[in-house]
Amino acid sequence: MSVILFLFGIFGLTIHNIIREVDSCMYRIYFAIFMVVSLCAFIIAYKTKNVAREKAYIWKSLPFYLDFTLGIGAGTYNFYILDQPFNGFVTYCITGVIALSAFSFSPFLFLSCLIFWFGVMAPGIYHIFSFTGLVDSTLVVITMFTLSLYKRRTEKKLILLLRKQKKNLEAKTFGNFTLLYENKVIKFSRIKSTELVAYLIYKNGSSVRTKELISVLWGDNADSARYGANLRNLIVDIKHSLSELEIQQFFIAEYNNFRINPDVIKCDYYDFLAGDSQAKKNFAGEFMSQYSWAEDVTGFLERKVLN
Repeated sequence: MSVILFLFGIFGLTIHNIIREVDSCMYRIYFAIFMVVSLCAFIIAYKTKNVAREKAYIWKSLPFYLDFTLGIGAGTYNFYILDQPFNGFVTYCITGVIALSAFSFSPFLFLSCLIFWFGVMAPGIYHIFSFTGLVDSTLVVITMFTLSLYKRRTEKKLILLLRKQKKNLEAKTFGNFTLLYENKVIKFSRIKSTELVAYLIYKNGSSVRTKELISVLWGDNADSARYGANLRNLIVDIKHSLSELEIQQFFIAEYNNFRINPDVIKCDYYDFLAGDSQAKKNFAGEFMSQYSWAEDVTGFLERKVLN
């Protein structure tokens, strides 16, 4: 989002330098603000992408609030400074809708920002659109806040569900690989489906491209065009099996990329990497023994134990 806003600022500055309107100075300031604030948001997001998990929510939310305030404030700037009240209020509303659609945030911080900038615009709205326009605008703000409360309630329900799921979803990687849910082995329709999930668990949340998966599952010389359909069948099998068990947010398939969410599953391998002493004791020199690609990982784990 920061990149889009930054490019919007550059585009706007370029156009108005070409047009050179009488009041283009105000437009230049407008687009320059977009460039500066969005650039700051991008730098913060980039610098904090690997921040410690306990501090991640604060640092990763800050760029959103910068961009959100930029969008809402731009509406007020349009309303008064650029003398475009209709465009100003539309910008205000569009910013709120995008925030509700794409981001997770505190409803009360969201409301505080909405109220502040709406309070600034309210006298102008009353003057231009009369009392009914002010009432309608107030209703829009109340609706956006209500939706933000509903969104947060839904998110909390999902978080509680995933916490409960993590207690029941477990991957055992020492020895043969086994995937369990509520202490029962998850059985897929296709044998290779289990190996695909095992490899993604080994990758610990990193995205894996289609070509790499085909190479792992069918060999380095496997033809992508030929085995692409086979891989798609495995994806369908995995999704179907997990949905039947109502397992959510675990297997994530994006365009040409696949990964698992390590935060919603118990795994002895992950405990080992985190330095858990019991996990190190449980490691007996075998890691996903049924898969040849896991042999190098076994050596790595053995060296970790010795160190």
